[in-house]
Amino acid sequence: MIGGGHAHVQLLRRWMMRPLRDAHIQVVLDTPDAVYSGMVPGQIAGDYRTEELEIDLGPLAARAGASLILDAAVRIDPRAQQVHFATRPPLRYDVASLNIGSSVRGLDVPGAAQHAIATRPIRSLINTIDARLRQLPDSGIRICVVGAGAAGIELAFALRARLGKRLASIRVLGDCDTPLPSYSRSVARALQKEADRAGIELRSNTRVERIEPDAVATGAERIPSDLTFWATGAVPPALVAASELPRDQRGFVETDAQLRVCGFETLFAAGDCAVMQTAAWVPRAGVYAVRAGPTLEANLRATLEQTPLRRYRPQKGFLSLINLGHKRALASKWSLVASGRWVWRWKDWIDRRFMAKFQAPIAGEAPTSWFPEMDMEEMACGGCAAKLGPRPLAQALARLPAILEDESVVAGLEPADDAAAIATPRGDVVLATIDAFSAFTDDPWLVGNVASVNAVSDVLAKGGHARHALAFVNLPEGNESRSEELLFQVLSGVRAALDPLQISLVGGHTTTTGAGLLIGLSVMGSLPDRDAMLGIRGGQPGEALILTKPLGTGIVLAGQMRGEARGRWYQEAVQRMLQNNAAAAEVARKLSATTCTDISGFGLIGHLLEVVAASNCGAELWLDALPLLPGVAALAGNGVLSTFHAQNSALRSEVEPDGHRADDPRALSLFDPQTSGGLLFSVASGEAERALETLANHGIEGASVIGRMRAAPPGGRRV
Repeated sequence: MIGGGHAHVQLLRRWMMRPLRDAHIQVVLDTPDAVYSGMVPGQIAGDYRTEELEIDLGPLAARAGASLILDAAVRIDPRAQQVHFATRPPLRYDVASLNIGSSVRGLDVPGAAQHAIATRPIRSLINTIDARLRQLPDSGIRICVVGAGAAGIELAFALRARLGKRLASIRVLGDCDTPLPSYSRSVARALQKEADRAGIELRSNTRVERIEPDAVATGAERIPSDLTFWATGAVPPALVAASELPRDQRGFVETDAQLRVCGFETLFAAGDCAVMQTAAWVPRAGVYAVRAGPTLEANLRATLEQTPLRRYRPQKGFLSLINLGHKRALASKWSLVASGRWVWRWKDWIDRRFMAKFQAPIAGEAPTSWFPEMDMEEMACGGCAAKLGPRPLAQALARLPAILEDESVVAGLEPADDAAAIATPRGDVVLATIDAFSAFTDDPWLVGNVASVNAVSDVLAKGGHARHALAFVNLPEGNESRSEELLFQVLSGVRAALDPLQISLVGGHTTTTGAGLLIGLSVMGSLPDRDAMLGIRGGQPGEALILTKPLGTGIVLAGQMRGEARGRWYQEAVQRMLQNNAAAAEVARKLSATTCTDISGFGLIGHLLEVVAASNCGAELWLDALPLLPGVAALAGNGVLSTFHAQNSALRSEVEPDGHRADDPRALSLFDPQTSGGLLFSVASGEAERALETLANHGIEGASVIGRMRAAPPGGRRV
């Protein structure tokens, strides 16, 4: 599924209710939130909060058993059956569907792209308009809306309601004989009366030639404008233009009556990006994307099950509801027209009922009466939350015979550090580590990338320069074609993480079992000399403890698996996991950090306990200073925790609480297993502020001083 339009959100809801058998669903999105266009004028007018018109596809996809690919598709190749991206390898598909909306036409008019606010994509309009309106003065504002279709008309009425007495003039400029040219004359006349009443000037037969920072230039005059909006009708999005797809004379993707892209039985399209050959008259209106949804879902299912497809028959007459601001609306169907507050209340009821079907409850929220309750199956978390707990690991190692004496071992198992350090006969120091975890998502490229970032961190945390890597990949059982594609995606993700750090992938090993996808890397690097190595020994009382990434990846990933995490929370967690620790390690070296470790599966407490034990110190943590990923407090506060949390919580007996509740979200985050977490290092207290400033200058946001090293308490708890 490419895009999160009105048709695709219906697909996800229907698959949630009735799963697709033997199908692996991937949803490709540049942003996890879909905006319902029908409520946008109301949001601009101030009648709705932004979140009320958003459909979060993160929890919706999780409940439908679909994985999220949070990246923008740039092209589709229907012959090779591949979706292409700018920053990752193409994805193969057996069946695909496009529902990606449209853009606005005419942005090549001089100055339009630079000085006007385009009404599409809708997300960009929502994100821009509030900030731009705040920049305007308290009175005398002049606004021009270019485009007299439904979008431009509704925008003008919404702005009139929003700005009130701040507005000096508002004009709608259309190049047709009448506003709303696709509607009947009776609707246009009724709208003109409403515009006269609201003080909105509707100009017809006006062709815009140029947009200036403070004016709109037509062939006859220069119209002053403090803020200009571009609502000139739909054109296909860039992906359609970049793909070799059958298109009509306007550039929209052509489909047959079953919503298949003409000539390609495994590619479908619906919504504003597409046009049916047998119904080219269908306008770019959200109502048609909504009504196409059930047919699209049925035909995708039929294609996979090899059963007959259904014909989509668009309705020629539909109820149109135009927002007039001030909680008034205009209704029309055929030549019938009505307006007033009661129409707005009707529209509001229709819109809210539609949204309630797709807004999944988040982090313990009660579902609406229109959203079905679901018991998500509890699954073991992947990533670094799929490791053996710290206590059984330590106990197993303790039962082994004494380690053989070896002068070449600079750092090994006593005490256990992030990476082993081995001296060569020439005096060089080689760093080596191995790390592996099972998949935390159905996106193999992402898992390969994050697994590599996570493994490399062990070498970086020792102050080393990683040079070479070996990969181990366990693939689930499958046919050769599936295994080939899966391995290609995994190794492409591995290379995407290693190549920017100039780390060579020099070999590896693969196995195929029914245990699922597991990825591991052995990473080797070097140190200039022994004295340059950072370690977990050497911390001194009074030193500041600095954490370079916020906590909570385990909690967010658990929430995503259960369908209770917002898509934006998951997106932020993914971005943090993809961020390597090379710059943070460089800062730690430059500031002469005395200890350094990366935070992974044992959580902050587990890794800090290793540091203080090796340094023969204690530590004091400040809960209020702990940085958390977005959504962690809400999820943890509602009992959403990683399946590995209980193992890490066994370390609670080694932590002395100081007046906080055990169920405080920040206290819970101490034991949260981190996948590709940040670095924890200690520096002299006087260097703490400079460390944060230097980290920020290296693009590392969210680093915090979270506590300090203390003298080891005699016989007491170390943290």
